[in-house]
Amino acid sequence: MTWTDERVELLKKLWTDGLSASQIASELGGVTRNAVIGKVHRLSLSGRAKPATAPVARARKPAAATNGRSVTTGRPNPVRPLVAGNTALKPMSQIAPEPRRVPRAVGSDDVVVPISLHATILTLTEQTCKWPIGDPSTEDFHFCGQRSNSGIPYCEYHSRVAYQPVHDRRQKKAVGA
Repeated sequence: MTWTDERVELLKKLWTDGLSASQIASELGGVTRNAVIGKVHRLSLSGRAKPATAPVARARKPAAATNGRSVTTGRPNPVRPLVAGNTALKPMSQIAPEPRRVPRAVGSDDVVVPISLHATILTLTEQTCKWPIGDPSTEDFHFCGQRSNSGIPYCEYHSRVAYQPVHDRRQKKAVGA
């Protein structure tokens, strides 16, 4: 498609009338919207007239008194605690929690994990048990921290929990199903 003088004049007229590039392209035929936009820029045509169907601004609703309730649901707005600054380096509380009991297999005694062995991600070493205890999103989350054998990430008890023989797992599955 070539831009003839007649097509260029029609383009200029339609552009000043306020038609969009897509409308002009369909009016001219055989030309794309992008070709129309490119030609308008090359011709350095000024801004066009506003279209006759300019959108009418909607009236805003007046702000209603909410009295602490959500405008959409009518339920009370939740009170959010004010957090100032970064809490990553906040000092931990000084009160030591009671020792946690790690459950053992059915029929055996509970293992008491002393507080001194509770490990954080920063205190784990090659010789400490890396079994996670608790919910990671809470403050009392920690790792077991008991001594583990070299080359194994867990202590003796957690190794038995983590590494069950295939035969035992199938047997438990069949009994539980």
